[in-house]
Amino acid sequence: MTDLALRVKGLRKQYAKVLAVDGLDLEVPRGEVFGLLGPNGAGKTTTLEIIEGLTSADTGEIEILGLTWAHQGQEIRARIGVQLQSTSLFNKITPRESLDLYGSYYPKRRGTNELLDLVQLQEKADAYHITLSGGQQQRLALALALVNDPELVFLDEPTTGLDPQARRSLWDVVRRMKAEGRTVMLTTHYMDEAEALCDRLAIMDHGQVIATGTPASLISDLAIPSVVELTFEGAAPEPSAFAARLDQAVERRADLWEIPTPDPKALLPRLLEAAHPAPAPSHQPPTRRAPPPSLHPLPPLPRPSARHPL
Repeated sequence: MTDLALRVKGLRKQYAKVLAVDGLDLEVPRGEVFGLLGPNGAGKTTTLEIIEGLTSADTGEIEILGLTWAHQGQEIRARIGVQLQSTSLFNKITPRESLDLYGSYYPKRRGTNELLDLVQLQEKADAYHITLSGGQQQRLALALALVNDPELVFLDEPTTGLDPQARRSLWDVVRRMKAEGRTVMLTTHYMDEAEALCDRLAIMDHGQVIATGTPASLISDLAIPSVVELTFEGAAPEPSAFAARLDQAVERRADLWEIPTPDPKALLPRLLEAAHPAPAPSHQPPTRRAPPPSLHPLPPLPRPSARHPL
């Protein structure tokens, strides 16, 4: 048995006016959570769809669990799980019914109640799909990807559009998948998500991998700052007076302020001092990673830097 869950070599996909994937190489060991990070149009989803067997490549080699689509396609389908960017189900199907239905397609399957417990949907097991929140629908899509007890799971931007609480709930499911010994490959726009979940990741742009490594090594090599978030009940007020007292840039986004910083611990005392006469945020400020500086120059890399913000 090979130690690699996935091996990709020389993958290339050309559309009419776009080179979506340009000679991509990847290796993912078994039991690893591996991330593809990059902006829209970087080629992440096309890469994943080719690996999953949904789209054909122009050239390149793919081995999944030591198998190839050309010779063992049916066995690959039985051993992988896939969550697409969007999962469409009948409005009046319930989570229990959908898991029973999807499970009936496979020779091996996990129990419906076990999966409902895993994604914390027991209370909504018999609710119509149309009544589920966005986060609940995403958790159901994850459960459907796990219905055949797969060894390798593909997740395409699983948390896009979710609120922070729903994102972290999905993160917990991914962590449990890793604890069960599964290999996970996911795509994301968010460096904080990659840092929280991934053992290793590759940064993609224009169909190429421009950097690979652990999240910690890439954060160090690319000098990626943190972002402190101050959240308010309702719309965030205008931050210009607060930014002047802090003597640092503050950006307003909906119900929060974002403050980029290379050192969140050093910033905290200054935040408390500057916030004294200002409207109080409703929660203790969380910290996340800013997007990789593709964004900003990538001088250590041999390839040209990416040109679009994540």
